[in-house]
Amino acid sequence: MTGAVLPRLLRPRALTSGDLVVIAALSGPLHAAYEPDLEQAVVVLERMGFRVRRAPLLEAGRHHWWSAATPAEIAREFNALLRDPEVRAIIAHDGGQTALGYLDLIDVEAIVADPKPILGYSDISLLHLVLYARTGLVGFHADLATPGLGGAWQAAPAARRAELERLYSPLLTGTEAIGALPTSPSWECWRAGRAEGRLIGGVINRIVLAQATPYALPLEWFDGAVLFWEEMGGQASYVWSYLQVLRHCGILDRISGMVVGVPHAIDGLGTPGASPTLPEMVLDVLGDRDIAVLGNVEFGHAGPNLPMPVGIRVGLDAQQRTLSLLEPAVRPPVTTEQRPPRPDRWPG
Repeated sequence: MTGAVLPRLLRPRALTSGDLVVIAALSGPLHAAYEPDLEQAVVVLERMGFRVRRAPLLEAGRHHWWSAATPAEIAREFNALLRDPEVRAIIAHDGGQTALGYLDLIDVEAIVADPKPILGYSDISLLHLVLYARTGLVGFHADLATPGLGGAWQAAPAARRAELERLYSPLLTGTEAIGALPTSPSWECWRAGRAEGRLIGGVINRIVLAQATPYALPLEWFDGAVLFWEEMGGQASYVWSYLQVLRHCGILDRISGMVVGVPHAIDGLGTPGASPTLPEMVLDVLGDRDIAVLGNVEFGHAGPNLPMPVGIRVGLDAQQRTLSLLEPAVRPPVTTEQRPPRPDRWPG
């Protein structure tokens, strides 16, 4: 389908050397055992040239149920970071099960006034989708701080770590399109074809949940889009059910391409006689829709993440196993003189 009125992208300002990046507990708590991983994440960000600070709620042992704090407390800290002109990017410490509790408490006016990169995946997928729907903000579906930069990156071969740093740095600081993302032998063509459109997605269960809120993306925004998704945990049948929801609500009738991440810890997937493989499941639900599908791409819970910036235009060639970012995720930075003065005190 064509002719959709798409939102004007709200690109954050590009970061420059010495800019402040804050690691925040936007969902789950910090367990003391993962303090070394968080410290390693700080090292990675500093090596990229940024100053790094931890937000106050990111304190080992602090928690409220399964969250770092109550939704209202997390929203209050998140909003303070959004309003602080010294903070140039926010990276989530971890995922979890909390973002649904404060979607209605986010200061969207602060985002429009001073958009900044928000990085993370898993539960943070909700923030990317909802903030894109409400403001047009480009969402940085990228590695979390503690399990990602400080965990999966450190377990990866040195060459892969260097490759990721070379990718993330220009993503945040460059104003030219990155182009083709680095491929790997794991990438698979599940249905041949080409597509070009806005990149929209995240964890598939969060896509479904986001569409059930008042902040759902208008269906027209999926016209011609490249939908990316991954899943972690649960049953294979759950994934099939989520895909069916996307079919019922009309999303699968509108997209032009699909990129599927490496599945992680999904019970029963590909069990002979009991469950299909993931490609079989996807193609079964898609039916005869002419949608290019590239599978087993490294983003999400299965390991170090390739960045998937929500909202920017991408090019997909499933048969050639290529995915290209066709426009930058950030806009040129302003000079220090152009930045608004920092107030003595922010409300809320």
